[in-house]
Amino acid sequence: MTTTPNESGKKGRPTPKRREATQKHHSLAPIQSKEEKKRAREAAKAARVAARAAYMRGDESALPARDRGPARKFVRDYVDSRRSVGEFFLPIIFVVLLLTLIPQKTTTNAEGLPQVPMTQVISIGIMYSVLMVSVLDGVRLNRKIKKVVAAKFPGTPLRGLGMYGWLRSTQMRRMRTPKPQVKAGDKVA
Repeated sequence: MTTTPNESGKKGRPTPKRREATQKHHSLAPIQSKEEKKRAREAAKAARVAARAAYMRGDESALPARDRGPARKFVRDYVDSRRSVGEFFLPIIFVVLLLTLIPQKTTTNAEGLPQVPMTQVISIGIMYSVLMVSVLDGVRLNRKIKKVVAAKFPGTPLRGLGMYGWLRSTQMRRMRTPKPQVKAGDKVA
């Protein structure tokens, strides 16, 4: 007569060692060798590289939802076909920063108050004037984009298209994503 573990109170196997008891065994996950894991990592990396390349080319299937659609593509091409002050804003700010860091001897005026060096005043004036011209250019671009898109794509919602174009115009040309498909000066129909 054989006894079952329930009848005798024993479990029918030895108590596992602590190391064996604390190891987690994922029954749902397939057991993979190091080579299989390495191949899977390499395949995932190749897929990411291919997806990034497709995104940079402007393939419609690889674009996020905010960049999809014929109207958005037109806005990208429209913005990329023109030069704007906004794309030069960052380099100008860098030059202004360098000019303000140049140590200069401060002088005092007739009342004994310190005078700010002229190069710093001029450089900060240049920065604010470029900022204002960039904002005015953005407002003008916003209106122009909405007008052109309404004529070219009737029925397309215009909400956000102007801001989309303006933000793209403030990025330096080589930093834009997806990459520009048209050259500056080309006509966009």
